[in-house]
Amino acid sequence: MHDARRLPWKIAALAPLLVLVPAAARAAGEGGPPAVDHLLAERGAALFRTHCAVCHGLDGRGEGPAAPALRQRPADLTAIATRDDGRFDDARIARVIDGRFDAPAHGSREMPVWGARLGDDVPERELAEEFVRGRIQLLVEHLRSLQEPPLSERQAPGSGS
Repeated sequence: MHDARRLPWKIAALAPLLVLVPAAARAAGEGGPPAVDHLLAERGAALFRTHCAVCHGLDGRGEGPAAPALRQRPADLTAIATRDDGRFDDARIARVIDGRFDAPAHGSREMPVWGARLGDDVPERELAEEFVRGRIQLLVEHLRSLQEPPLSERQAPGSGS
């Protein structure tokens, strides 16, 4: 017998998968960095405003209202690809946002461990991890959209010129 109160959450559990499928398809594409999925980036922007902008600023440059109170200035998130020779490594960025799997040997972490927080509003714990992964992927897509110069204007690493 099914509990009707639990059904909406079980259906909603599929929502993060709808985020991950297009991202995986883009990652499998050929040549150059994958294009920004603007619909996903918009949804990620809403999460960014709620959870990240207080430190990183609405524009992602690290100048949010809480930044002066931090020991270390928040990263300029518009320069992720620039700092990584034109690459935008979705998986690495997702791990940094998640934060639950960082090795302690890499030093202290001022940024919140979002992997432990982004599923707090999901009442069914077994579904929370799916929501966390989906929300992190939305944030990654938003960060992809913030890169300067835009990833679409960059050449693939090692492609010359």
